[in-house]
Amino acid sequence: MSVSSEIRPLGPEPVDEPQEALLAALVAFMTKDTPSVQHVLDLTRTHLERAAGLTAATVFELDSETGLLFPTAQLGEPGKRDTLTAGKVFRLAAGAAPKVTGEQMPIRLRIGGQTVGVLLLTGSNLDELRPDVLAVLALHFATTLQGLAAEKQRQWVSHNTAIIRRLFEEGMAATSVEAAGRILAGAAADGFRTEHAAVFLIDAAGKIDYVHGVNLPGDDSALATVLGQAIAQTPIWQAIKDGKVSLVNDAATANVLPNGPVRSMGMKSYIAMPLMSTGGPVGMILCGDSSAPREWTFRDRIFAEQLSVEGTLIVDSAGMRQAAQAHVAQLSHQAFHDSLTGLPNRSYLIDRAERVVTDAASHGGQVALMVLDLNGFKQVNDTEGHQAGDVLLQQVAKRLLGAVRDDDVVSRLGGDEFAILLTRDPDDTVAAAVADRICDRLREPFTIEGQQVTVGGSVGYALFPEDATDYEALMKGADAAMYEAKRDTKKYGGGKRRARPQVS
Repeated sequence: MSVSSEIRPLGPEPVDEPQEALLAALVAFMTKDTPSVQHVLDLTRTHLERAAGLTAATVFELDSETGLLFPTAQLGEPGKRDTLTAGKVFRLAAGAAPKVTGEQMPIRLRIGGQTVGVLLLTGSNLDELRPDVLAVLALHFATTLQGLAAEKQRQWVSHNTAIIRRLFEEGMAATSVEAAGRILAGAAADGFRTEHAAVFLIDAAGKIDYVHGVNLPGDDSALATVLGQAIAQTPIWQAIKDGKVSLVNDAATANVLPNGPVRSMGMKSYIAMPLMSTGGPVGMILCGDSSAPREWTFRDRIFAEQLSVEGTLIVDSAGMRQAAQAHVAQLSHQAFHDSLTGLPNRSYLIDRAERVVTDAASHGGQVALMVLDLNGFKQVNDTEGHQAGDVLLQQVAKRLLGAVRDDDVVSRLGGDEFAILLTRDPDDTVAAAVADRICDRLREPFTIEGQQVTVGGSVGYALFPEDATDYEALMKGADAAMYEAKRDTKKYGGGKRRARPQVS
């Protein structure tokens, strides 16, 4: 049977010579944007049905990395052994002519000396197809496959490069491992275009202490069941051999527990990526789909391995920044807090009081500053020892904090002397009430190493702007009032005094 008359409809205009018609059609076709393989197969369908009794056809793409064939376009009903039949073409020499076996003919698709796929035809008269027509069809499909593969590679590189760039830009700004973990989970979901993703971070003991999910049906409660578990004992981690990524096409066949994250997230396919630092594992990324199983590709494995390495770097870097910030915070705390009682020190009080006074002056507010000196502290130190004196100061600090509001500041100035800064517009009535409350609480016995110790306190306070117009004057007035209260304590048993107003 001649096929020249069947090929002519492919061309833009019919010509007398069938080969010229085919060439013209191919030239016209290839000057357009690269079509899909299915598009090319659909265009050849009518011609092959007439020329060779075509009943079915499948175009397989060859994965050059794995050597596996994947169907990429199809006509008619596929056979159960089509992939095996298509693979038989590799038993023949690369340039060998296609052979018909029964009603099927596998055709190797080659271009530039490389095999890019296989065209499997099923029909009643396949041996009627001319070698030159088969060669043209094979070349056309090979060219299309190569073009599409190049475009897919370009898109894959562009997409993954954008994900990694975003990962580094956001990840290197993360100031905690938890923030880095959230960034990683989002990058995995976007990078693989999966429906769900999750990150699991572990503590120094190897137990999961943080989880975060992306696009889960509810909140992260579905993942909370693994918190506190040793990650090395989780089924997912055991499936990751030698710290390598694991790509599972069908989760139903995976070794996972019914209450594990794969089941709780409802995944039917997934990728598990360990985060392996030089000191051991720091966590794991899990992403996948719940709508249907998925065939992961070699490209997916490459990206998973890259994300595993880059993700570890992101988490480690965030951990170092977090530790550095914690160290700076510790140094800052030490610089502005008393090491014995944990209260703010004189430097902190001065800074805070100056700001509060400035703010009060700008909107007509009031501030109260108290200075407290313990009565009987030296006796405790002399009779019970310095350690008992230290414990007493710590207990005094707790009572003082319980006598004021959260916005107020209790500070240790040194020795047995404390200062209390009252904010939120206190007047004389409020300041006097706080001073009385402090004195009452200090009179209650303290228990130190099983022994009851009784002390008292002398409080002097000054008000801004009634008694002083700046912080230094406020402190000076409160300090002077405290010494007056201390003299009153010895003479009359009193506990507090207010500063004398400034005379202009």
